[in-house]
Amino acid sequence: MTNLIFDLLPAIDVKDGKAVRLTQGELGSENMYGNPIDIAKEFVGAGSKWIHLVDLDAAFGHGSNFELLQEVIKNVSINVELSGGIRDEKSLVRALSTGCTRVNLGTAALENPDWTAEVISEYKEKIAVGLDVRGTTLAARGWTKSGGDLYETIERLDQAGCARYVLTDVNKDGTLQGPNLELLKAVTKFTRTPIVASGGVSSLQDLEALVSLRSNGVEGAIVGKAIYAGAFTIKEALAVCSGKISSE
Repeated sequence: MTNLIFDLLPAIDVKDGKAVRLTQGELGSENMYGNPIDIAKEFVGAGSKWIHLVDLDAAFGHGSNFELLQEVIKNVSINVELSGGIRDEKSLVRALSTGCTRVNLGTAALENPDWTAEVISEYKEKIAVGLDVRGTTLAARGWTKSGGDLYETIERLDQAGCARYVLTDVNKDGTLQGPNLELLKAVTKFTRTPIVASGGVSSLQDLEALVSLRSNGVEGAIVGKAIYAGAFTIKEALAVCSGKISSE
């Protein structure tokens, strides 16, 4: 049964203790946006029910912002999807100890399939798998290494019982060029597992286009730079996601 709720997940990417946005996942392309705790509180105040919270330093293997992310989660009373550097049992248990709603596995799901299948079986809905893709080739290690074929990986993860995928077109991420709707349509034809779309949302019209794919299996969207750039507000985005207003 298709989920009738379309979730908006505003993103907070953390690097060196600050909220930033990258363009196409490239280090050195970041714009700085301030204190992650303050931003999280702003999102909550605007009515957000989710936050997509990423430790970029951990994702790139350059350090950790764990204590800060832990504080962000303590300071909000909403759902948090936590991502970045969760690659083994120790880092997974530590991530789940924050009280986050679910974690998003990236590189581990590509490089350690047996362990990934075990944790999917054990933790079920608490595990999402991030599928970061250029074309149909997955990207790993903070988008710096090739991680195999998208559809072969989905087939394997479907067999393991993965609860949902976070699908990011790396070439769209942070560019404000619109989401890759064709990729989403192709993936939702290939798998019945719910998809959270990520990358490229630049306008309420883009968000409305993603909402129109809800019946295909797209259950939510991560939005980052468009919010920080002032293209629309959280409240406007939530209204589109709930079907209360049109983007026109």
